[in-house]
Amino acid sequence: MRFKRVYVEISNRCNLQCAFCSPLKRPAGIMTPERFRAAAGQLRPYTHYLYLHVKGEPLCHPQLEEILEICGELGFEVNVTTNGTLLREKEDILFRQRAVRQVNLSVHSFSQLPAEKAEKCLDEAIAFGKKAAERGRPFVIYRMWNLGRGKQIAPESLNIMERIGGEFPTAHNLTEELRDNKSAAVAKGIFLSWEEEFTWPSLNGPVVPDSGKCYGTRQMLGVLWDGTVVPCCLDGNGEEPLGNLFQRPFSEIVELEALQRAASGFDGGRAELELCRHCTYRLKFRPRK
Repeated sequence: MRFKRVYVEISNRCNLQCAFCSPLKRPAGIMTPERFRAAAGQLRPYTHYLYLHVKGEPLCHPQLEEILEICGELGFEVNVTTNGTLLREKEDILFRQRAVRQVNLSVHSFSQLPAEKAEKCLDEAIAFGKKAAERGRPFVIYRMWNLGRGKQIAPESLNIMERIGGEFPTAHNLTEELRDNKSAAVAKGIFLSWEEEFTWPSLNGPVVPDSGKCYGTRQMLGVLWDGTVVPCCLDGNGEEPLGNLFQRPFSEIVELEALQRAASGFDGGRAELELCRHCTYRLKFRPRK
């Protein structure tokens, strides 16, 4: 069984408290480099791509560079998702470590900051993208994942989008691109991605009766900082644990009946896991009528 990607949460600690992020209901902690090596070694036969994200801010990890070096040693290509507020401090590491394939900058987080701080962070995010374009790596994705229904754009988000578009001379009219596409290239290897704000799934939320498919358990899994394996990157509170790879080999976890049933269920448009029944995000993958 192979996965297109596995999300590994090297820490669930974050330096922001954004309104659109679900409250953390489990202990805060970090995955040490030693435990990361143990986890990544188990994952290597199952995927080529690691995404350093579930909850938390990966650039807060005090041993980020050592973790990225381990990824390089094991032959992984890595995507790092960050809120972008620590770029100036950690950009040398991101450029230096060849394992870093892509950096996702959640620039929608800037709308949660005071105006002066937001402007400074946006300046640094744009500068990072320009440096990446000049160097030819890594790919940079500016994420605007806080749009309202019907892709409505709040004024503060529109300002961010217009700033990005204005700083890259090859960018087209991004508000026009928004109408028909989910992303647009603003420079070679640099993109702006849009999504409507979603609701994080929770067992405390209502059951979503509609059918739907998902990539969770089929093309991706998540691993929390304590080793808990979860069905996807949206199970930020570990409400649907499939096992712990520090207690049971990952090779056994992927063969569990619950995981296999969940994967085959999604192939038939059914949500088998309890958390998946409470998830609205899976409705995005319904066939268009």
